[in-house]
Amino acid sequence: MKALILFSSRDGQARDIASYIAREIQAQQACDVIDILEAGSVDWAQYDRVLIGASIRYGNFHPAVAKFVKTHLVALQQRASAFFCVNLTARKPEKRSPQTNAYTRKFLQQSPWQPDCCAVFAGALRYPRYRWFDRIMIQLIMRMTGGETDSSKEVEYTDWQQVARFAQEFAQLPVKSA
Repeated sequence: MKALILFSSRDGQARDIASYIAREIQAQQACDVIDILEAGSVDWAQYDRVLIGASIRYGNFHPAVAKFVKTHLVALQQRASAFFCVNLTARKPEKRSPQTNAYTRKFLQQSPWQPDCCAVFAGALRYPRYRWFDRIMIQLIMRMTGGETDSSKEVEYTDWQQVARFAQEFAQLPVKSA
């Protein structure tokens, strides 16, 4: 059996984290890594576990995440499952757990799917890659929250050791019996 790793990424960091997790567990488990926007129909019979990772932009996940969960709820509930959230708020260590990260808490409270394990990862700030409007808005948000505002910089806040630990936690989840 394989692991299905789905991601929703605005600027690529959630995609990079999903790919990193797949590489971390490939010795233990074969993986498919798929953009949730391209997931369409899933052959669930191939998978004994599923991981969904999603990034936040302007306080929200992409609507495709909630739609996928609603559409595939039964399949998600029948498998070992995990969720990770990527956001810049998590650059602060005290905002890097599912209990202390407002976006993750809200998602878990509103979602009919309750994953077996969950993580929150700090994202990356990629000012030079943003369109003008996004650069200005993110700069404003960062100014209000005490973050980096130099629009010439790229800053990666992701703690890759934390990601590696989560990958192992996901890989070791017990398979659910049918």
